[in-house]
Amino acid sequence: MRIMRKVYLILLLLCVTLSCYSQSRYISETTKKIVYSRDRGTCNCCGSSSNLEYDHIMPYSCGGSSEVSNIQLLCLPCNRSKSNSCTCKIHGRRVGINCCDNTTTKKSSSAAIQCTGTTKKGNRCKNKTTSSTGRCHLH
Repeated sequence: MRIMRKVYLILLLLCVTLSCYSQSRYISETTKKIVYSRDRGTCNCCGSSSNLEYDHIMPYSCGGSSEVSNIQLLCLPCNRSKSNSCTCKIHGRRVGINCCDNTTTKKSSSAAIQCTGTTKKGNRCKNKTTSSTGRCHLH
């Protein structure tokens, strides 16, 4: 009876460990090599080839996986400015999908995005737009 409990406990511990590993932020070396090659060793936002990081396109915190299709290369400044959103706040470029909006499909090109224009004070415009220019009616 004691041996069965120990075996059961070990199997339970193994299952918990494996399930946690499969749902982690960990990006395998194979995935990193594929992404690096696919993205040609440059940031998908600004084109920089220094201080590169592997970024979850759909944020991990929003359910994004660590599969090749959900990983991209971003330089450190672009990745840090993107944070848990879809947009690089430095360059005003969209570099992610879904962004914790509780949807499971990619946003269409007609979805409203933040205007890329600037206000008179030099701040980024907070209006949303569906224009192909990326600017709202004020810009």
